[in-house]
Amino acid sequence: MRRNGMLASAAAAWLACASLGFSADIYKLPKGSPELQSAGPLAFGPDGILLIGDPKGAAIVAIQTGDKTGDPSAAKYDIAGLDAKIATALNASKIVIKDLAVNPQTGNVFLSVMAGDAPAIAKLDAAGNVSSVSLKDVPFSRASLSNAPEDKDVEQRGRTVNKRMDSVTDLAFVDGQVLVTGLSSAKSASNVRALAFPFTEADDGASLEIFHAAHGRVEDYAPIRTFVPFIIDGKPNVLAGFVCTPLVKFPIAALEGTEKVKGTTVAELGNRNQPLDMIVYKKDGKDYLLLANSARGVMKIDTDNLDREEGLTKPISGGGTAGQKYETVDSYAGAIQLDKLNETMAVVLVSADGSLNLKTLPLP
Repeated sequence: MRRNGMLASAAAAWLACASLGFSADIYKLPKGSPELQSAGPLAFGPDGILLIGDPKGAAIVAIQTGDKTGDPSAAKYDIAGLDAKIATALNASKIVIKDLAVNPQTGNVFLSVMAGDAPAIAKLDAAGNVSSVSLKDVPFSRASLSNAPEDKDVEQRGRTVNKRMDSVTDLAFVDGQVLVTGLSSAKSASNVRALAFPFTEADDGASLEIFHAAHGRVEDYAPIRTFVPFIIDGKPNVLAGFVCTPLVKFPIAALEGTEKVKGTTVAELGNRNQPLDMIVYKKDGKDYLLLANSARGVMKIDTDNLDREEGLTKPISGGGTAGQKYETVDSYAGAIQLDKLNETMAVVLVSADGSLNLKTLPLP
């Protein structure tokens, strides 16, 4: 979910590491088998490091992929029935794709999948070849989230849910840290963590409080669904999307040494909708957000005036919108996952006619 934030230091780290080979792994991670219980959100760090969210295991795993061959500027994807193709490669009757991430060094696409209860990571190169990424005897680092919700079904608003499966909802590598969002076991359950990398011990993180305009109230219990790092007024921030669909900013520096962070709601993008994935990109000298949604299409969101201190503080009823301006991108219809491929193109997973297709589309 994910990705390609505008943090200059993180981008510089990627570029500095781009020429290093697998044998020159800058982190020298110990080898072993991560033993994933599930495969969820994905993101890339420097030098081919793939970050994997394991919600059921309440953990973050980073593996050194050794993925060094490819050219993002030349890569192009147009693959119908990608889900069936991955199922064949993994020798599975059926798979569910959870997330995708593009390696910014190579342009190769990595996908987290569940084949029944079995988690797996698949790799797709620009030639259309699908392979399984080994999770045995690989260089890796693991962070366990000690205060995750219990792994059990509970009744919530007339539905049966397992909150453990939201212990990790999105992640990103930012300036030597891994930002992780999800739910904790605390009463104020919306959680954000900044974990030093390579991982040591994960702290309890901070709770996040927001004003949810569509609901007309302050909330601290719903998890961020997707986020991107973003520089605002020269400082690293997070722009985060929640169900129904507030867009919220908060400074990364606010996470240090605090139990609760108050976000600023910069947009309300409509109710009865869940944000699915988000990227940030630059076009004609201006930054934009591209947000895929469950019910409201893909939005190209203007980033003007994000540095303002005031946010939305009054209810927005009837499915209305307010705050940042946006337009719906018709050419991205059906998109459920996306990531930036290069400076002009995105890789987009599209749901159409009962199958999942992978496309390369121009950034709008």
